[in-house]
Amino acid sequence: MSTFNIPTRTEVSAGNQTIFDQLEKGLGFVPNLYATFAHSENALGNFLGFANGKTSLSAKEKEVIDLAVSEVNSCNYCLAAHTAIAKGAGFTEEQTLELREGYASFDSKLDALATFASETAAQRGKPSSESIEALLAAGYTRENIVDAVLAIGTITVTNYLHGITKVAVDFPAAPELAVA
Repeated sequence: MSTFNIPTRTEVSAGNQTIFDQLEKGLGFVPNLYATFAHSENALGNFLGFANGKTSLSAKEKEVIDLAVSEVNSCNYCLAAHTAIAKGAGFTEEQTLELREGYASFDSKLDALATFASETAAQRGKPSSESIEALLAAGYTRENIVDAVLAIGTITVTNYLHGITKVAVDFPAAPELAVA
């Protein structure tokens, strides 16, 4: 159970109200985890600016990272949200399950990225040199690797915030991974 309420538009600052309005217009609702950022005067705007900043990675590549890292961090909220987003970006449910496990049998380039993201999260920022070399061999650049680290950091922030607040998940639940 959460010890954090999910603030409504009337309970947040004027700046956060504007962001709530933008989220409502763009997404059709304000996700509970985003609303939770609004307990802070600045966190929601700062987070969204960081999360939506320019990157050399595609939206699909960012979803690969989001799913792999959220699985490592056991974040049910982010797994639910990013499974839905990834499906909207063209991944199948089976592919989202693979990405959560840190691989992509359906695409060798995304496989290297999923492995790197999963390993980086699991090893607390210290992936193997083989993982980095595999990314470069798959066609990623040093710029892409730096941007991948930023994406790993971004999803880790939301994973941690949910782990602390345990706000209700307002996306369809992600399917369970099969036990080996």
